[in-house]
Amino acid sequence: MSDIDPKNLIRIAHENGSASVAQPLDLGARVRELRKARDWTLEQAARQAGLARSTLSKIENGQMSPTYDALKKLAVGLDISVPQLFTPPSKGQVNGRMAVTRGGDEAVQITTTYEHALLADSLTSKKMLPYRARVRARSMEEFDGWVRHDGEEFLYVLTGQVRLYTEFYEPIALKRGDSAYYDAAMGHNVVSISPEDATILWVTSLS
Repeated sequence: MSDIDPKNLIRIAHENGSASVAQPLDLGARVRELRKARDWTLEQAARQAGLARSTLSKIENGQMSPTYDALKKLAVGLDISVPQLFTPPSKGQVNGRMAVTRGGDEAVQITTTYEHALLADSLTSKKMLPYRARVRARSMEEFDGWVRHDGEEFLYVLTGQVRLYTEFYEPIALKRGDSAYYDAAMGHNVVSISPEDATILWVTSLS
């Protein structure tokens, strides 16, 4: 595979559906920025990408132009697309989106274990899913196995007390004002342990 011609970077980005690029970026600086954003050493990043440390060092320092195969390996190792190697994150752009949810106007979803009140439901393409939940479940037996899904999750106890069960940790009791942040791909369930049904704020990332 031949080396990438910088003149083709804009075309590559457009063909893969990324935002437009005004001019070719300093690829080495971009790769270094992405690596440091992950707090990786050269050795760690090279291992993730399946490249030699010396090769990655030369790319970062502009001492070599990587082949497309090397770019693909870099993108996979950094968990991004190839065009994102040439498209820095937008800065200073404000889209002005906002949603207000009045108390009592929430869209409600009821299950046997939870009663969810969806917040900011009018916004589409959100990066977070916020909702208030009334925890109806009182024991693990009420669940059909673990709940697990993509993303990360934040839980904040509003009223009452709950017990958070997770796949890899001991159950933990949480009272009003307590919170937990965890990997949502890890099995998890929440039950009320107070006399009344507890209420919690849940925020789930959609990535």
